[in-house]
Amino acid sequence: MSARSWLFVPGDSDRKLAKATECGADILVLDLEDSVAEQQKAAARQRVREYLAGHPDRSRCELWVRINPLDTREALSDLAAVMAAGPDGILQPKTRSVNDTIQLGYYLDAFERQNNIEAERVKILPVATETPQSLFSLGDFGRCGSRLLGMTWGAEDLSAAIGATGNKEADGSWTRPYQLARSLCLFGAHAAGVEAIDTLFADFRNESGLRAACSEARRDGFSGKIAIHPDQVATINECFTPSAAEVEQARRVVELFAANSGVAALSLDGKMVDIPHLRQAQKTLARHRAKGARK
Repeated sequence: MSARSWLFVPGDSDRKLAKATECGADILVLDLEDSVAEQQKAAARQRVREYLAGHPDRSRCELWVRINPLDTREALSDLAAVMAAGPDGILQPKTRSVNDTIQLGYYLDAFERQNNIEAERVKILPVATETPQSLFSLGDFGRCGSRLLGMTWGAEDLSAAIGATGNKEADGSWTRPYQLARSLCLFGAHAAGVEAIDTLFADFRNESGLRAACSEARRDGFSGKIAIHPDQVATINECFTPSAAEVEQARRVVELFAANSGVAALSLDGKMVDIPHLRQAQKTLARHRAKGARK
């Protein structure tokens, strides 16, 4: 599945859970971590478990859970509470290295067996840049196997961890250390053969800023983006969906190569197209088909 929009929903809010249901997000991430106060975590686990059990049809919107970091006592409690209700995936925060994600996979193996869930059905998306040490293993996530659906990145926890006074320039762009984290996550995901998901855009009332951030992310090779408010979902979905013109051009490229089997470089509209153009066209058509499947 190629998911464009990943909407975070606090797991302790019945109102926000209900509001998120029909917003059109490809994936709802039911949050048990940062948006839930310590004293509310037990109640949030119960709400999330009930929500998962009450929404068994995931054909239009998958339901994931962000657990607490693996090195806290809350993480296993989170998994024990929600796995019986069959989440589609686990979003793993504050990953210290690829070994944390491999370890989470072992835990999921056990919980799947315990709850009679098909082996490796529950996928993982690590937030791969929230700790300083995490940046030094971003090329190794291919070791995680088929559970790994993608990789995403974050700047807020990373900047707090190193004592930075900010992570944005005056024009709103990322400062150089966080441009590096973003780029390493992007290439790490593609090296592992999985989706790269861009981090959130915090100013949820700034639709034009969100649109610009989405366009930049898609241009650079990200296939989706995290949302923190339902109003962001429609813009994210639009920006990460190939346009009619893009789909038509991709079809022409694929058809041209199909009609000229064994030729690696051809001319289309007076311009050379070669195998990288073919691969990009095939990806565009795959995303177009995924959009149809979601409908």
